Amino acid sequence: MRSYRLTSNGLSFAVDEAGEGDRVLLLLHGFPQSRIAWHPLMAPLAAMGWRVLAPDLRGYGDSERPGRQSDYRIERLSEDVLAIAEAAGVTRPVLVGHDWGGVVAWRTAIDYPERVSGLVVANAPHPAVFERLLYSGLRQRLRSLYVLFFMLPWLPEWQVRRRKGRGLAALLRRQSPAFGQAALEAYAENIMRPGAATAMINYYRANVTRLVTPRTKAPLSVPTLMVWGMADPFLDAALTEGNEAYVPDFTLQCLPGVSHWVLEEAGDRLVAAIEEWSRLKGLAGRHWAP
Repeated sequence: MRSYRLTSNGLSFAVDEAGEGDRVLLLLHGFPQSRIAWHPLMAPLAAMGWRVLAPDLRGYGDSERPGRQSDYRIERLSEDVLAIAEAAGVTRPVLVGHDWGGVVAWRTAIDYPERVSGLVVANAPHPAVFERLLYSGLRQRLRSLYVLFFMLPWLPEWQVRRRKGRGLAALLRRQSPAFGQAALEAYAENIMRPGAATAMINYYRANVTRLVTPRTKAPLSVPTLMVWGMADPFLDAALTEGNEAYVPDFTLQCLPGVSHWVLEEAGDRLVAAIEEWSRLKGLAGRHWAP
């Protein structure tokens, strides 16, 4: 695995890379993780012939943290994805995202379909499907109450930083025993960096009303694989329904007994799903030219 920094979209990003070649997977992590969440998956994906890139998103880990809330609007996050790919010499990657990384991957593919060859999301529904269920289903509203907590000033930062970040690590361990100790220590260290807690929480604060636009509801031409841990305590399993109304080329793979933390609990099954889907869709082995 190779580690380096890229300057793109006016910011400095930390990137880990494995494999080589023209077939590229760009891996986007979620909250409150970092690029190390993808490490166990990168060697198997590279062994399939992919060039695999895993950046720390803005505000996270070793990447730069701009200070304004508006710097974390979804439009800026999507621009980061394209800029990182361009700086790495990548044309039309397959985007793979989990949690907030999945949200960013959806929006990037929706707004720039010509810049993406495929989309893989783990426990992140199409934004229009989430909006519909949020307004029509009590269960999802209840599961999303934590987002309201993140809208408060300073209190969320205090909560995730308490006991030098070990409170956050303990919370993740309670949610899934699959989290490794080294990863939990890294996430605790990351959340304690100056400005990091606010930067991470600003993903919620800056985007609570920005994820759905008229363009969001237009048909998406990018082939899409959704892998879903069915025991997710935050996202109702009903969010797996209706995505195909917005994505004609849509594939769903459900993982019974797997929680929100798909990378930690079922990383091998996610890798296998990517391999099978990419071959069926003609993405594996194809050279993507501009």
